[in-house]
Amino acid sequence: MLKQRRIYADQVAASLFEAETAIDAALAKTAALAGVMPGLRAQAGLSALIGQEAVEWTSRSISALAEARRAVIEAHKELSIAQKQIGLGAVLYGDGAPKPAEPARAPVLRAVSETNAA
Repeated sequence: MLKQRRIYADQVAASLFEAETAIDAALAKTAALAGVMPGLRAQAGLSALIGQEAVEWTSRSISALAEARRAVIEAHKELSIAQKQIGLGAVLYGDGAPKPAEPARAPVLRAVSETNAA
């Protein structure tokens, strides 16, 4: 029974790593797209108004991909818990790099009142 669980866990891990890699690749490619559009527009001598909607939608897609990445990371954490629950806690998956206890989070931005800004 443990051997069968290990086979299933191996399949889940492989799919998880593929999903993580795919999201990272999509995020990188979309960020590259967002980075290249303004420069090429300028090189073409076009008004800044040209393609603005495309830049905004591309930026939104980067945000959505970052959210999807966060969701897959959370799923990864839950699968690590499930791994222990099914008796495979001693099995190492991934590249062997230690996982941080809690991922670093970006600080929350807040408005500064004009009286405090001076």
